Amino acid sequence: MSLLQVTNVSKRFGGLTANQDVTFTVGAGQIVGLIGPNGAGKTTLFNCVAGFYAPTEGAITLAGVNIGGLSPEACARAGVARTFQIARTFTSMTACENVMTAAMLHERHVGRARAMALEWLVFANLERFADRPAHSMTISEQRRLAVARALAIRPKILLMDEVMAGLNPSEVREAVDVVLKIRERGISCLIVEHVLEGIMPIADKIVVLDRGLKIAEGTPQQVSSDSVVISAYLGD
Repeated sequence: MSLLQVTNVSKRFGGLTANQDVTFTVGAGQIVGLIGPNGAGKTTLFNCVAGFYAPTEGAITLAGVNIGGLSPEACARAGVARTFQIARTFTSMTACENVMTAAMLHERHVGRARAMALEWLVFANLERFADRPAHSMTISEQRRLAVARALAIRPKILLMDEVMAGLNPSEVREAVDVVLKIRERGISCLIVEHVLEGIMPIADKIVVLDRGLKIAEGTPQQVSSDSVVISAYLGD
């Protein structure tokens, strides 16, 4: 059963078309990779799903509820959380305080919000940083902190924007382990990623964009052998 449904979504900025007639679904508990060359429109589509942009055309529904055009806060309350390619942590706040800010979207009691935040820090293997400022953490650790903070809003789906970019092989494995643990919690993941060796082994489905258009959709094996996809990445 589809949790997220993106139907014929287009996004234009004046004369520039960033996404054109894109359709795909993310099932409950699925990991879906969204890949494509630079400038393919992946982040723009993310921004439409998360409420940063309203789609010019088309519909976006989450669990049957139309969220297309809602504000980021309304999308978050509906069950959409996201991370960014550059981890946007509150650097002067502790790791626990970072996650508490998200937990308090639904939990206004400070003590319970802190307890929830500590649980998510343990989940992301970051409990040792609970009372340390975020700026003391590495890039990999800050990205996992951003994931823990996003999970604290109790999302139905988590949008992850290049969570593995720039990481060494050991850090990529840590990021992969976190994604798999998220799926075990029943939370769907839609992941923009350039590190294909990270996303391909764990994705249930891959959606490929090029120049704003969806050019392929299928299992990782189907997509990796698609001549159109190979051409988009490597050229003719």
